Amino acid sequence: MNIDQFKTQHAPTETDETFQLENSYTLDIAVDGSVLAKAGAMVAYTGDLSFTGQATPEGGITGFLKEAATGEGTPVMNVEGTGHVYLADREKKVQILHLGAEDALTVNGEDILAFESRISYEIDKIDSLAGAFAGGFTNVYLQGPGYVALTTHGDPLVFEPPVTTDPSATVAWNKTSPNVEVNKNLSDMIGQESGERFQMNFEGSDGFVVVQPYEEH
Repeated sequence: MNIDQFKTQHAPTETDETFQLENSYTLDIAVDGSVLAKAGAMVAYTGDLSFTGQATPEGGITGFLKEAATGEGTPVMNVEGTGHVYLADREKKVQILHLGAEDALTVNGEDILAFESRISYEIDKIDSLAGAFAGGFTNVYLQGPGYVALTTHGDPLVFEPPVTTDPSATVAWNKTSPNVEVNKNLSDMIGQESGERFQMNFEGSDGFVVVQPYEEH
């Protein structure tokens, strides 16, 4: 194709949607005020926007922004102003969800890309997974209404409980909470004894669990 065709085919699409996909890997947010996004996820922006670190979630638990090396939190940034911000994370696929006023979602901190500032959120971690993840398994509880963007390595699978999942592949869950169990009889897939294997057991008859075909390390 010539240059004009290339520009036309890959130009951003303008719509009235606040959160929209430009392609499977890039989120376009129309900012008019503020949104929260994963630090380092901005690939481009237009308009008059500013980016600042968000150290304390307003109305939530303090300490949401922590040193990335500790594994205890997901660094986030506050995007303010008027314009469009384009976000991506390691070529992971972007999933957009709209939470109603009564909807809530718990997400692995590694898999949050962005959410509207009107969403209330709290940070938590599963201490029983501290042996597998530095600082424990960090997750974020989100309460609607508003848009949330998640990322997954490949296409996600959504299960209804009861289901058992690998913590490294678990992205999010709704209306159910995991019980963590250890199976000391399992070895890993490369033939070395892992010593113990963690599993997340989700029970109940409501809600769902999102899993990706990839294990985060």
